[in-house]
Amino acid sequence: MAVKLHRCSLTWVKAGFHPCWRVQRALDEKGVDYEVVEGPVLPGKRHDLERLSGQRKFPVIEFEDGRIYREESAEMAARIRAEQLMSAPSPPGPQAP
Repeated sequence: MAVKLHRCSLTWVKAGFHPCWRVQRALDEKGVDYEVVEGPVLPGKRHDLERLSGQRKFPVIEFEDGRIYREESAEMAARIRAEQLMSAPSPPGPQAP
């Protein structure tokens, strides 16, 4: 199952401390099929992300069935590495139709 990784547009930042890169690297390491959806760097411009997930923080993972997954990036990366991504909880708030 392919997923969408909603992340900031700073895709050139490949440092371990960067939340978006931390999650993207974990997806790569585990061979998860995903599509990158770049969003604005400035939180004040993340209106689409807020409609999707109920908040304005990256990264966010969107599943094919419309479920949304968002935690702090270290927890997201750990879940991915533990091969538990598909059982990730969806946050409360707006969800994709």
